[in-house]
Amino acid sequence: MIQEFIETRAYSEELCEPLQTEDYVIQPVEFVSPTKWHLAHTTWFFEVFVLTRFKKDYQLYNKDFPYLFNSYYEAKGDRVMRAHRGNLSRPTVDEIFSYRTYVTQALKELLKVSAVKELLSIVQIGIHHEKQHQELLLMDIKYCFGHNPLFPVYKADFNEHSSEDAKQNWATIKEGLYHIGHQGNGFCYDNETKAHQVFLQDFEISSRLVTNGEFIKFIEDGGYKNPLLWHAEAWDWIQGEKIEHPLYWQKTEDTWKEFKLNGLNTLDFKDTLSHISYYEAAAFAQWKGYRLPTEFEWEVAQDQFSWGKRWEWTESAYLPYPNYQKAPGALGEYNGKFMVNQKVLRGGSAFTSNNHTRKTYRNFFHPQMRWQQSGVRLAK
Repeated sequence: MIQEFIETRAYSEELCEPLQTEDYVIQPVEFVSPTKWHLAHTTWFFEVFVLTRFKKDYQLYNKDFPYLFNSYYEAKGDRVMRAHRGNLSRPTVDEIFSYRTYVTQALKELLKVSAVKELLSIVQIGIHHEKQHQELLLMDIKYCFGHNPLFPVYKADFNEHSSEDAKQNWATIKEGLYHIGHQGNGFCYDNETKAHQVFLQDFEISSRLVTNGEFIKFIEDGGYKNPLLWHAEAWDWIQGEKIEHPLYWQKTEDTWKEFKLNGLNTLDFKDTLSHISYYEAAAFAQWKGYRLPTEFEWEVAQDQFSWGKRWEWTESAYLPYPNYQKAPGALGEYNGKFMVNQKVLRGGSAFTSNNHTRKTYRNFFHPQMRWQQSGVRLAK
């Protein structure tokens, strides 16, 4: 665990190596957090949930940091409003890296002398919490760079896993009772429990994800202008926000282009579709004459196809499983309180950190969000 902790902490900082100091502090919209804030918040998690509780005579690095870098944990006190994170020009980036060093060293020392089960359990959550923020870090950097008129390159060799070799086939799953949810002793989040059975009708699911070229046909056929394809809230959303194509696409004269972390390039029609909302995914599926799979169908069928290059929208609402129990105290705020008005995504993405996702992993976002690397797998 010490090694995994060290590697996770180091990888967060490795992701920041291509950045300039000015890149650490901007917040163009409320749902995007500054890079500096991610680095500090993941450090705050280890400090307040582990060190202040388990390390004798531990001294906070700075008494103001718990207020500055709490995210949404009401039980841990007041915090800076999410929309105001970009106002934090101070503490400086250098100070945040000093904070990380201080906490990392203190936790390494603690883990060398203590193996209390509860301590190790919370540290493991903290490691995976930081892995989640590593993906958010890349999502937020891409949003910032993708909305900069210069379209800066994050890394010229960054691979967004846009190609997929699979041919279009349909895997058939027979009607029956199936086990859903995490089983065994490995790590999982509480929202993956309790394991239970579900009954599924016969269904088929695509062996590959939808491509840019397939989605272009939807656009050219007037998909964004046909109200019959959209949920009522979705139609209001595309009208109000003037949505006409996936995020990071743009059309110059007769050429489509797409921004990626390696820069602005001509759109490759063979590449896997990315950065669309649930609303767009559902409208496209209806236009094709198919549908989105439920999260239970996805989990049962996942060994029939390759996954992990895109978060895949499902038709399932983010709800608790039968006999779900939130963790006691502030850690109970991690997942349970978000189980309303959101949709489940399964799989993973090119931004997802190693050893983080699994077949039972339940990601979740509001249906209009699309700055995560999300795509579409069809079902029927």
